[in-house]
Amino acid sequence: MKKLLTILALGALIVGCGEKKEEKKDGFEMNRTKKEVKAADSDEGVPVDLSNKGVGPIKSMSFDATVDADLAAQGEAKFNAICTACHMADQRMIGPALKGVYDRRSPEWVMNMILNPDGMLKEDPIAKALLKEYNNAVMLNQNLSEEEARAVAEYLRTL
Repeated sequence: MKKLLTILALGALIVGCGEKKEEKKDGFEMNRTKKEVKAADSDEGVPVDLSNKGVGPIKSMSFDATVDADLAAQGEAKFNAICTACHMADQRMIGPALKGVYDRRSPEWVMNMILNPDGMLKEDPIAKALLKEYNNAVMLNQNLSEEEARAVAEYLRTL
């Protein structure tokens, strides 16, 4: 009788606990999906302001009607060397996605942010809003010359 009760108890336990089986995987797994961003929603809490020129040495700037391919190639090389740790064209990272940046910011603002990120983060309302939007991740001053920054700005036109 004791054996019968033990067998019944074990049977009930096995049936009661055996309904769900979870498959365990060995090793590390990470699921990263790329999210395409549109110019309008890439900086969700930050206003679009094309009249703001920012704080820094660039007071006026205009682009030619066509992209200067040689200058853009120089800018792409510089961008790949120093900017890709925080920025991508179509995806938010530590910093904003840069595709369509000139739909949201003036060329002067972009150049001043490249050349004078410290001053911009202290004084410019859009730079402050971006800092807040991106969890206080500070853009570091890369100490670029105006010519190097202009090349990067030209490259950003091609994105």
